[in-house]
Amino acid sequence: MPLQMKLTAITLDCPDPLALAAFYQKATGLEPHPKSDAEFAGLTGADGLFLGFQRVDAHQAPHWPDQAVPQQMHLDFQVDDLDAAEARLLELGAGRPEYQPGGERWRVLTDPAGHPFCLVRD
Repeated sequence: MPLQMKLTAITLDCPDPLALAAFYQKATGLEPHPKSDAEFAGLTGADGLFLGFQRVDAHQAPHWPDQAVPQQMHLDFQVDDLDAAEARLLELGAGRPEYQPGGERWRVLTDPAGHPFCLVRD
């Protein structure tokens, strides 16, 4: 019988936790955790999911799709309008890698620390 487990947190390594938390807060509307600081910052969703950002001084950003520094993990966000979501996230500081394998079904972007994430059509 499988364990009954609920995912409660995802934490990303990065060079600047407060800056990366600010990017994702603007992108998602999640609430900043009141105890966030320069070493560890977080955002909390209404459903209890915690998105954390921890300082790693020698952090090396992934290079999508090159695997010299692999992506290690990525987040997916469901959106109603791929073009509008992409435009807004680029305004907030996201990057758009040239390699886009999803066609019109999804887009790969990178956050300001270089982590790839996907926008998926609703």
